[in-house]
Amino acid sequence: MNLRRVDVHHHILPPAYVQWLHASGIREAGGIDLPDWSAEGALALMEKYSIETAIVSVSTPGVVFKKDTNPEDARYMARQVNEFAAGMMRDHPKRFGFFSTLTLPDVDGALAEVEYAFDHLGASGTILVANTHGRYLGEAMDLPLFEELNRRKAVIFIHPSELPGPKAPDVAPFAADFLLDTSRAAFRLVRNGFIRKFPQLKIILSHAGGFVPYASYRMAGAISLETKRPMEDVLEDFRSFYFDTALSSTPAALPSLLAFAKPGHILFGSDYPFAPAAGVGFFAGMLDAFPGLDAAGHEAINRNSATNLFPFIQR
Repeated sequence: MNLRRVDVHHHILPPAYVQWLHASGIREAGGIDLPDWSAEGALALMEKYSIETAIVSVSTPGVVFKKDTNPEDARYMARQVNEFAAGMMRDHPKRFGFFSTLTLPDVDGALAEVEYAFDHLGASGTILVANTHGRYLGEAMDLPLFEELNRRKAVIFIHPSELPGPKAPDVAPFAADFLLDTSRAAFRLVRNGFIRKFPQLKIILSHAGGFVPYASYRMAGAISLETKRPMEDVLEDFRSFYFDTALSSTPAALPSLLAFAKPGHILFGSDYPFAPAAGVGFFAGMLDAFPGLDAAGHEAINRNSATNLFPFIQR
């Protein structure tokens, strides 16, 4: 089989991490029960759907799963998770990279883990959740972390979390709330000037950016009215993001995404194992069958755009 795809939205559930969540009464994420997972199962899935390399990450709730999480516990588990992911990378060269797990809102802990994960473990980038108990990315206290990541020209993968406030009855958070959560984080990063201050960052938005491509002009207009910045500049900031196709490679979502994103800014994502194998196949098949892409366009999404972000992957 010709293994070509690079999957930038591929989750892991290290056993120690799952045990830690279970001990705290957490058995689901975003409305989905924590799925069974193993590295062997991930590799089998990758073989089945032509995924050569997966950049793995721990999904929501991350390591700060409640407001009163002990910062030292979060630092310890972030280190455990990152060591586990690095071990996967060592055991299966070229099949795995990883986004390092950090400890926001503990910025000092996050900075220490960036240094360790990048310099000692070979992290491919870092994952940040859009909000941590209502604290969204784009706060002034995040500036030291973003300055350090910008210095490293890092790739940041922004993943949604559950919205602050009560859940809507009968609406699973992953089905709708996650899209708003990602969009809120992107809005704040643009509105608060993070995109302009840190131009060396490559920031990936999960699930085709939530509502960003579809509502980009509306959001840019709101920021322009408030800040008096030219709307064209604000739109350019929104277009600087990268977008993955996880659960989004559909005839309804792809036209808006392709019309908005810059060339080379759309990346394949599976959302495995929260998206089960059948779901991964369903969305991958729709991407393969989408008529609005030529062969070069398919190759860009499946592989070539990712090789520009992750040098360890050969084009």
